[in-house]
Amino acid sequence: MQTTRIDYGDHPSQWIDLSLPDAAGGTLPVAIFIHGGYWRTEHRADQGETLIADLVAKGVAAVNVEYRRVGKSAIDGGGGWPATFLDVAAAIDALADREELDLGRVVAVGHSAGGQLAAWAAARPGLPDDDPGAGPRVRLSAYVSLAGVLDLIAGAKERLDGGAVQNFLGGDPAARPEAYRLGSPINRLPIGVPGICLHGTTDDRVPYEQTRTFVAAATRAGDDCRSFTLVGTGHFEYLDVTSAAWAAARSVTLSLLEGPEQQT
Repeated sequence: MQTTRIDYGDHPSQWIDLSLPDAAGGTLPVAIFIHGGYWRTEHRADQGETLIADLVAKGVAAVNVEYRRVGKSAIDGGGGWPATFLDVAAAIDALADREELDLGRVVAVGHSAGGQLAAWAAARPGLPDDDPGAGPRVRLSAYVSLAGVLDLIAGAKERLDGGAVQNFLGGDPAARPEAYRLGSPINRLPIGVPGICLHGTTDDRVPYEQTRTFVAAATRAGDDCRSFTLVGTGHFEYLDVTSAAWAAARSVTLSLLEGPEQQT
């Protein structure tokens, strides 16, 4: 596996790792992994390293995204609205001039808070002009949410993880209506590209209702959006490359990138 670090900004957390198979030939479809952790500085892109290697072993290019998050860390902080959104947009757009990539086949895979960012990134073409993330240079062809926080208003009302959504967006929905309207995937429907949302029935970090409600709303809005319920799966199994949860996530990602023949 060949990995290249690409800085898309001057902040220590503004980078991506682009990994390619050793024997890569021609242009490759791209899987982009966006890590979670309720957007907090305690959680970093190293969560996705083994997943990236697993995807590359299947013959695709894989990108691990780091971004500014919220917290007291002077090194890793500085995130929130709109900084984190601008970072994810810039991280994806940093791929625009890479000749080894097939930019017609780019799928974002996000876990937990990363699921919110992946779905939001897929919706960027529909953002109003001059709003954070509008006018993408690289458009996603699909997205995969792994136990994603897809309805930020509901997440704020439920005070998920002690108010993580409020901490991320700078207040309650009434105080920051624009941030919730532009940043919450359920408020960006229809997204216009296929989406697949996986969620476990024993998840105690992000309620399964987040996925159920989002997929129902996306379908009503006319999107090609499907859900997979993983019975007995909790929140963190997706990060274990040997787990059935990650096997399911890898399978749907490859199907969106290449078709059934890639699912090995």
